[in-house]
Amino acid sequence: MLKKFFLTCSGVDTTIINDCSDGEQNKYVGIGATVFFTAVMAFIASSYALYTVFDNYFIAAFFGIIWGLLIFNLDRFIVSTIKKRDNKWKELAQATPRIILAIIIAVVISKPLELKLFEKEINQVLLEEKNQMTLDNKAQIAKQYTPEIEQINKDIANLKNEIATKEKETDILYETYIAEAEGRKGTLLVGKGPVYAEKRQKHDAALAELKQLKIANNNKIMVKEAALKNLVNAQKNQEANTQPIITNFDGLMARINALGKLPLLPSLFIFLLFLAIETSPIFAKLIAPKGEYDFKIEDNDTAIKNWVAQKVDQRNELLKTDIVINKKVYDDISEEEEIYAYKKKKARELMQLQADAFYKKQQNML
Repeated sequence: MLKKFFLTCSGVDTTIINDCSDGEQNKYVGIGATVFFTAVMAFIASSYALYTVFDNYFIAAFFGIIWGLLIFNLDRFIVSTIKKRDNKWKELAQATPRIILAIIIAVVISKPLELKLFEKEINQVLLEEKNQMTLDNKAQIAKQYTPEIEQINKDIANLKNEIATKEKETDILYETYIAEAEGRKGTLLVGKGPVYAEKRQKHDAALAELKQLKIANNNKIMVKEAALKNLVNAQKNQEANTQPIITNFDGLMARINALGKLPLLPSLFIFLLFLAIETSPIFAKLIAPKGEYDFKIEDNDTAIKNWVAQKVDQRNELLKTDIVINKKVYDDISEEEEIYAYKKKKARELMQLQADAFYKKQQNML
């Protein structure tokens, strides 16, 4: 049962192969087994690749089965259409397009399995890339908000500096009128005289201005700080909204790119392994000498080809003969008086009808 299944997988004519020796059958059983297990590997590889895309087992398995059947059909077609010839170079030329197709299939099959085998290393590369992307993302978002934030901080600092400057001026006036009262500066007279009163009045006016300035600037500072807080929150919200995109940056293309950043040698050996598996049925047929099955296939093809050529030649000769006979028949008929008289009569009737029709048409026009 298993032998019959693998023979079917190899694409051979079961009617012919059943009449061949066991050795010849075993050769095609090996080719069919290779075709089958290549399709199984294609199913596994494609299912994993599609799972990384859809994150759903059922969808991945469904499309994986379709892909496996497609690869199975392609491989079976490739193997079954390669026919043994007496010239090895002609066989190689015949197999070249199929070998190219096999290489493409090997790449498609091997890549998802490489992603699974090197999953931990790929995750490490993706983690580093995500961290760098997070830093770059924050830097890009900061460029949008930093100028305005810096301007607001600068405005707040200017408002505070105005208050501090006014406080220093007020403190200096305070020190001036106190020193006048104590007799340390100014008139050097102890007591509260006219000069003291004048300096005290200047201090009190500056102190009132300071109080007004503090109220006005503090209100402005509160507005600025509220705007600054809104900008900081907007920046954090934008960072939070864009972070999931970076976190989910682990799709199929991202993993393939990450795989490309790993050392080439392990990935190359896996590809060569699948390439050997995929092309082995083709090279097995190319390398193997002509066997019993090949001779029988050639015999059938030659017999059918000759039979078709014979039928085509017979039809061509039949056509030539029929043309000659028809010509001779019509030549003989053309010389008969009876046929001539009959055709002359009918021609006369037709001309009369045409004349009558023309006369009626002209009469209607008048």
